[in-house]
Amino acid sequence: MKHAFCQSALLALFACGPAFAAVSATDDAGHTVTLAAPAKRIVSLAPHVTELLFAAGAGGRVVGAVEYSDYPPAAKKVPRVGDNRQLDLERIAALKPDLIVVWRHGNAGKQLARLQTLNIPLYYSDPQTLGAVPGAVERLGVLAGSEAEARAAAQGYRQRLDALTRRYQGRDKLLVFYQVWDKPLYTLNAHTIASDAIRLCGGVNVFGTLPVTAPVVSEEAVLAVRPEVIVSGASRPQDDAFARWRRYPSLAAVRAGNLLAIDADLLSRAGPRAIAGAEQLCAALDTARARRR
Repeated sequence: MKHAFCQSALLALFACGPAFAAVSATDDAGHTVTLAAPAKRIVSLAPHVTELLFAAGAGGRVVGAVEYSDYPPAAKKVPRVGDNRQLDLERIAALKPDLIVVWRHGNAGKQLARLQTLNIPLYYSDPQTLGAVPGAVERLGVLAGSEAEARAAAQGYRQRLDALTRRYQGRDKLLVFYQVWDKPLYTLNAHTIASDAIRLCGGVNVFGTLPVTAPVVSEEAVLAVRPEVIVSGASRPQDDAFARWRRYPSLAAVRAGNLLAIDADLLSRAGPRAIAGAEQLCAALDTARARRR
């Protein structure tokens, strides 16, 4: 009887073992993050991170998020812990997370230094290419213990990316100015997911070589590079983001009517919806090619 009891207890221990096994993943800063068990309480410190976590099947484990974490709809119900400029560290600590996912380049350095004093594992997320997104989903799935759902989401994303790559490789190049905001005039350099989408679709980011990730440029600088297409990523339908450019009818983009608006959340957030933004952009650039004069 005693032997049978011990054998049953041992089998039960082995059966439960994997649920409590340590998990590890390498983040976008090159750090290996190891948790004693899959995270049950996760705080997201960037909107794209929130989308990655939900895509990875970990949405139910997100207990805190920053402002503008608005997709999927369920993310709107997650308690807020500040925004990109100011985090509420007391609230974050009160949520007792076992994992905090931060934006490597978006969250301020001083705030990250203060976060480190909480002695809670930090995972840095900063996918800079379309191809980096599915891996980001899978790694977060590992840390949250939702690998199967994360793998399925990543596979679907990769299939769409492969289809876009096959379809648009070899397209004629177009000079593209990507306008993040118009007052002041912000753009993005090559080390961003929006710029990677431009490249995939056969475009050339006219300010891709600038050293700053989100530089301010002058109107004169834009006119000097003579873009054939101007893409606005500002989500402000009540405003005309292209009004300033229509004053220059000789500008190639204006002359051909190649002033394109794409949802900023699709193109600028390094999350699973970036592939939808790339699909829209590629189709729009094909239309622009047809209008070349």
